[in-house]
Amino acid sequence: MTSTTTSLDSRSEALDALRALTGRDDAHFHDGQLEAILALVDDHRRALVVQRTGWGKSAVYFIASLLLRRRGAGPTLLVSPLLALMRDQVAAAERAGVRAVAINSANLHEWDDVRARLAADEVDVLLVSPERLNNPRFRDEQLPDLVRRTGLLVVDEAHCISDWGHDFRPDYRRLAELITTLPAGIPILATTATANARVVTDVVEQLGGGSDDSAESGVLTIRGSLARESLRLGVLQLGTSRQRLAWLLSHIGELRGSGIVYTLTVSAAEDAARLLRQAGHEVRAYTGRTDPDEREESEGMLKRNELKALVATSALGMGFDKPDLGFVVHLGAPSSPVAYYQQVGRAGRGSIDADVLLLPGEEDEDIWSYFATASMPDEARATAVLDALRDASDAKPLSTPALESRVDIRRSPLELLLKVLDVDGAVRRVSGGWVATGQPWVYDRERYERIALARKAEQQSMLDYERTGACRMETLQRDLDDPSAAPCGRCDTCTSAWYPAAVTEEATSSASASLDRVGVPIEPRSQWPTGAERLGAPVKGRLSPDERVEEGRALARLTDLGWGGVLRTIFAEGAPDAPIAPNVLDACVRVLADWGWQERPAAVVSIPSRSRPLLVESLATGIASIGKLPYLGSLEFAGGGPTGGPGGNSAYRLAGVWDRFAVGPQLAEDLTQLGGRPVLLVDDRADSRWTLTVAGRILRRAGASAVLPLTLGLVG
Repeated sequence: MTSTTTSLDSRSEALDALRALTGRDDAHFHDGQLEAILALVDDHRRALVVQRTGWGKSAVYFIASLLLRRRGAGPTLLVSPLLALMRDQVAAAERAGVRAVAINSANLHEWDDVRARLAADEVDVLLVSPERLNNPRFRDEQLPDLVRRTGLLVVDEAHCISDWGHDFRPDYRRLAELITTLPAGIPILATTATANARVVTDVVEQLGGGSDDSAESGVLTIRGSLARESLRLGVLQLGTSRQRLAWLLSHIGELRGSGIVYTLTVSAAEDAARLLRQAGHEVRAYTGRTDPDEREESEGMLKRNELKALVATSALGMGFDKPDLGFVVHLGAPSSPVAYYQQVGRAGRGSIDADVLLLPGEEDEDIWSYFATASMPDEARATAVLDALRDASDAKPLSTPALESRVDIRRSPLELLLKVLDVDGAVRRVSGGWVATGQPWVYDRERYERIALARKAEQQSMLDYERTGACRMETLQRDLDDPSAAPCGRCDTCTSAWYPAAVTEEATSSASASLDRVGVPIEPRSQWPTGAERLGAPVKGRLSPDERVEEGRALARLTDLGWGGVLRTIFAEGAPDAPIAPNVLDACVRVLADWGWQERPAAVVSIPSRSRPLLVESLATGIASIGKLPYLGSLEFAGGGPTGGPGGNSAYRLAGVWDRFAVGPQLAEDLTQLGGRPVLLVDDRADSRWTLTVAGRILRRAGASAVLPLTLGLVG
């Protein structure tokens, strides 16, 4: 059969598959779709598709998979980043007659069935997360056979491969190594909607191709216009979170259909969702803290228009597909136009009109700075991890909790750092934990400085987008290096403000009342951290019930929309120590009034503070005076007082306060005279909660029947 005949057959087959996928007999390919399919099926090429959200990138890889399977190829390995995306992809595949299955953290009970179906060659597409590729059992027992049999490798959201992408995911960098292990002639497809010129160049290099698209060995790049004709963009500068929430309360009911309200933090999502529900709107919060089953349920409810909106962090992002999503509103701006384009791309995918409105926040830049630094590897920390693994007795693997007793790094940053070192070849994940490979490793300072500078430039571009007098869509396209960028004729700068700016008095009052809400539970510690005894704290297992503190209260989280802003000012670096302001003290009194404790505390005790002694003592004495309770004074420092600082992991934080506080003679006498009654324990803020735990344990041992912690701020 000639290549021309083969191409004609493939075209006909592909069109039939497209119509089955869409359920429409009149469906036709968008520009570039068929070209990509034929390049993969007939020419076995490597291709990068950069197309706007909603263009139909999934149709390319599902149809290509179906045609390759008919020609005897093995299953497609599809690397997909998010559970929501996987669920939608599996459902879409079924419509095209493609047998797709996923292996991820949410379907553990299905893994045995998936493995059996793979062994029986009953799977056309296997979806896995990039993190799954380095699961020791999957990597060692299943991946080699999959690689040998793979008929097509698909990398979805391929901008994550690149250093220049907006999503720092070390596991994506592992794909470049995987590509080198594929048998010759296996086609590869990478897809994304959020790639500028630098990302395109980098991804092409990661795919193992040069820049010559005409060469059969090169990477075919298919790039279309990123303009979204259905979107009507706008920016409304309101400043305070109170004003932004009041606007949302006033106008969410007027927005088209159902949609997404994005926030920058979990606390902001939860606060905004609670306020909207109280006003009678059907909304749910959707964050990284949301239970996976609840996430899936919420996605379904939004797709069925049973909700007006999901109030979400970036946890709801890539791949969530609701063609008729009517609006996207941002309470606070993402840190780059690239990330913003990706999120607003959820709207208007299958409709003529959708509204997109950005309500920037005055705190946005501080939040950007926190997340930018939190995800970047640090040379000193990396060296400490490598030294700990090399020093492990008999080179035995160390679990992540065991490593925490050897390096002062919190769990999430530690796990991220281990992934980076793993991708760089310095460590390896094995059954039982991590080991050092012995390979030389040098901190790539130039690389991380380059990424940091790129991110700062992206942040400035986002600020420029907010303030521009040019077309909003054209500005986004130019930031993505789209050569077809042109005025859209629809946004608030091409025409006029299409959104109302006024807010109702009732909404302002409701927003103010919601933001004035006080009281956040402080969950008591119940388990001593693994390895604490190595650091001088001779405890392990569960805390004894007669040594634990009760559930405590904080005025607010530092990330909260309301009182969080006041607390961030109090705890800002360089802020002077000062007595507590009357309005803050009054708010703390309201926390106590709403507490609902089993037995009212009989006295107040404070924790000594080096950095804010005036603040802590004035809070403790103020509460004692208003509550007509005796203030018994403060615990004393012992052994020079606490060591270390904020930001460390549990084992080190506990070690830093262990045996560092004591009950002085006068306080001991007062506690005895109290006759075994509860005490209120006051501090400025709770972070790791080990200071409260250790101080409360001392007070319990000195005779307090219960210890009720109270702080101004809760971190995290």
